[in-house]
Amino acid sequence: MNSAISTNPALLDRWQRFSAAAVRGFHAYANWLVSISWKRFFLLAVAFLMGMVILKELPPFTWRTTQQVEIDAEHPSPAPAPRPAPKPPVTAERRLHYEIKIDDHGVRIFPSPAASAASGPASGLPSIAIDLPPGVNSGEVKQAVEEARQAIEGAIKEAAEAAAETEAEAARAAAQAAEPRSKKRYSTTVTSLGDFLPNLAMLLILSSIVIKVTYKGRIQAEVKAAQATETAEAESLKRQVIEARMAAMQAQVEPHFLFNTLASIDHLIETDPPRASLMQKNLIALLRAAMPTMREANAGGARDLGRELDVIKPYLDILKVRMEERLQTVIDVPDGLLSAEFPPMMIQSLVENAIKHGLEPKAEGGSLGIKAEILHGKLALTVTDTGLGFGRADTAGTGVGLANIRERLNLLYGTKGTVTVTENQPSGTRVTITIPYRSCNEEGGLA
Repeated sequence: MNSAISTNPALLDRWQRFSAAAVRGFHAYANWLVSISWKRFFLLAVAFLMGMVILKELPPFTWRTTQQVEIDAEHPSPAPAPRPAPKPPVTAERRLHYEIKIDDHGVRIFPSPAASAASGPASGLPSIAIDLPPGVNSGEVKQAVEEARQAIEGAIKEAAEAAAETEAEAARAAAQAAEPRSKKRYSTTVTSLGDFLPNLAMLLILSSIVIKVTYKGRIQAEVKAAQATETAEAESLKRQVIEARMAAMQAQVEPHFLFNTLASIDHLIETDPPRASLMQKNLIALLRAAMPTMREANAGGARDLGRELDVIKPYLDILKVRMEERLQTVIDVPDGLLSAEFPPMMIQSLVENAIKHGLEPKAEGGSLGIKAEILHGKLALTVTDTGLGFGRADTAGTGVGLANIRERLNLLYGTKGTVTVTENQPSGTRVTITIPYRSCNEEGGLA
């Protein structure tokens, strides 16, 4: 069949359309099953099963045929064989006539003349003589014999009546058997073709349960996969936007800082060549450390805390040359935490904000500290300054830098990455970044 379909384009096209329609119908039915509740499903299943049971007894699945059967009256069914007639009982006409004579000598029983005429000579009939014992009253014996004779005649009469009734019943039965039977009979034939309907209904109900369970799981898996894909795409897009913001902000800050540093070097070449040479060396070290960091930050790569500090140290040295005695720095990071993972460019952003908005506007300057420690199993990095305080300088920013840092932490660590801003004592600002503690290998990946 498959070869015939494959060789006939028309049949192949019809088969493909039928298959597509069947698949669409299956998905539509499965989606409908998933959309209804289990309670409604079982109610519909019971109603469907009852409908099939009722439909089984209705046409065209079940019908009844009544036929009329005719019997020929000329050949009635044979009557049952008559029972043998009972033997006629002994009647008064057929009994033998004896005479009984009782006297003092005894009881004498001998045939009467009528019996002799009916049966032949009297000598052929037996006679009976019963002698009474001495002292017996013959009158009492005669009376007892007479009572016995009357009882015998009554019994013979009852037997004759019973025989007559038996003969009458036999005659009525023979008459009824001889009568012809009914000429017409009716027979009903029931034909049922719907016995399979209840079984088919149960099979469909069980199949629907399986489809409802499995298809719902499939739909949920597809929905979860689609949601995961959308979430991943949204997070990737957010990360790209944030990285673009960081790159734009860095592109705005770095040229300004670079131009100021070059101008300071030019001025110091004329006034203080040794300081100019020191600033130039620090600038070279900064650029050497910052270029790979910026490339990896734009690529979203992981960095360890030690390499981040390699960028911050020459940056602070350049600022010290510019601000001279107005800037003091303290870096308190244990060697064991230099291999800890830390997002790129975040420390530099916090340090730039502390210098630009806290320490530079302050006439006497102040100090800047960087500290890293483990708190409750997490890495906490804090940047403190003794400047004017958060938002109090005329150069106060719009908070875009901190917002970008929060978004990056949320994308990288979810709720496990936080940034907090508090006031420093006796003055200034304290910013702390808290992230899960992870160690990086030599290539910058997770160990």
